[in-house]
Amino acid sequence: MPSSLRHLLALVVLPLLLSACSSVSLHQAPVEDRNPHPSKAPASTPAPAVATPAPEAKPLPGAENAGKPGYYTVKPGDKLIRIALDNGQSWRDLARWNALENPDRIEVGQVLRVVPPGVDASAVTAKPIASAGKVESRPLDAKPPVAAASSASAPSASTASSAASAPSKEAAADDDSLAWAWPVSQPVSTGFDEQRNKGLDFAGKPGDPVFAVADGRVVYAGSGLRGYGNLVIIKHNNTYLTAYAHNRAMLVEQDQVVRKGQRIAEMGSTESDTVKLHFEVRKLGKPVDPAKLLPPR
Repeated sequence: MPSSLRHLLALVVLPLLLSACSSVSLHQAPVEDRNPHPSKAPASTPAPAVATPAPEAKPLPGAENAGKPGYYTVKPGDKLIRIALDNGQSWRDLARWNALENPDRIEVGQVLRVVPPGVDASAVTAKPIASAGKVESRPLDAKPPVAAASSASAPSASTASSAASAPSKEAAADDDSLAWAWPVSQPVSTGFDEQRNKGLDFAGKPGDPVFAVADGRVVYAGSGLRGYGNLVIIKHNNTYLTAYAHNRAMLVEQDQVVRKGQRIAEMGSTESDTVKLHFEVRKLGKPVDPAKLLPPR
């Protein structure tokens, strides 16, 4: 190529190349670094849980009296009738003293008063059961007898009147001279054992009569205490209770006043393998040997 032509091309092409290059940036656009140190970024952690304080346990009724004389702390399996029997009281009294709306619902750990309010538990004395009118002996579902009915064994009007107006001589006696009688005519079949048999057992036939061993008031007549079947409990004073278990029929009702020798039940085999009367004497709730209190035969 002639030199003149090369010179001409250089004059034309070179300015065009320079113009094109000037329109192209030689530097990258700046990049915004939102995390300048990614290797040191803290790991994502959950927000710490806020601890919710547990609600304070509500103290059980009577807890402030736990361990004091005259109070009892409920244990697993306890029933009010059993607590009453073991402390020589009526379950109705326990329900009233402790303001129990439902006597069938007591809580483990609950503390119950088992002596009357205002009474010193260490100085409980016996008081006789006062008479409360004419004594009746009849099945729970029977209607009261008509006034005209009479029998050779029924007390005379004068006897009933005197019984209603004043306590009997036996009821007025103190504990040591409380007049006792045998609950049945049959001999003892199983004697007292503090561990295995907390009373006396008497074998018999269905329907054999069961008698009250002393004057008193019926504080329980029912079948709510496991192992006793149809059970009658009589309170004779603030010290002694007697219990009559496994009856076929109960001829008295709760709160009824009864007399020594009165027929209160018929022997049976409820919650028992054989027909028998299981008879207990409780002194301040503790089982004692009835044979040491009953008169010689």
